[in-house]
Amino acid sequence: MQEFIHKLKQAKRVAVLTGAGISQESGIPTFRGEGGLWKQYRAEELATPEAFRRDPQLVWEWYEWRKKICSEAKPNIAHLKLADWEKKFPEFHLFTQNVDGLHRRAGSQQVTSLHGDIFSARCTKCKYFLSDRDRFWDSLPPHCPSCGSLLRPHIVWFGESYFEGDLDFAFSFLKETDFLFVVGTSGSVGVPVQLAAFAKANGATTVEINPMPSGYQSMMDIQFSEKAGEFFSRIDI
Repeated sequence: MQEFIHKLKQAKRVAVLTGAGISQESGIPTFRGEGGLWKQYRAEELATPEAFRRDPQLVWEWYEWRKKICSEAKPNIAHLKLADWEKKFPEFHLFTQNVDGLHRRAGSQQVTSLHGDIFSARCTKCKYFLSDRDRFWDSLPPHCPSCGSLLRPHIVWFGESYFEGDLDFAFSFLKETDFLFVVGTSGSVGVPVQLAAFAKANGATTVEINPMPSGYQSMMDIQFSEKAGEFFSRIDI
């Protein structure tokens, strides 16, 4: 461990990729699998463009339920330590698959939210965009105050492309990163796995923190089979 910490302290560029596991320690369900059922619906049945076209009110009800859970959650020690890490390296960036905003609430500024932000909405027709953590809609589905069209959650749904520029930046940053930490993510989504493989292929030391087996294991140099909170509680750099 001492050799690992010594090498990490010498790093010039560090990247972190986080998934649902880090926020699960703050009480936010993963919303995947049986534990993520809502009114007998699975996330994969609701987080799609097709579901929104079919029943926008149902999809919005689910997101408002999730938003309440996220708004009541608080950043945990892993979120806070990562915010501190941002100050420790010449170059640092955090890529998260989570939409709960806990990294920013913990103080992180160099964050790319790959899958969007549950507290933001955008118009399905015009360029109207709203981001407000304290805003809960009086009636569902909400409509655009500018053009009257439906608003939708600012989320990357299954089958949709990532936001413009996010992946270009991610690959650019990871091309010359010294370390990539993969924290609490299962590897069930293809693009984050590609990002980790790209970093590994370009010489990064890859480190996984996850108490469960994942789709990243074959491309990891170092693995810590523990929760994010446990790992970051005992790592001091």
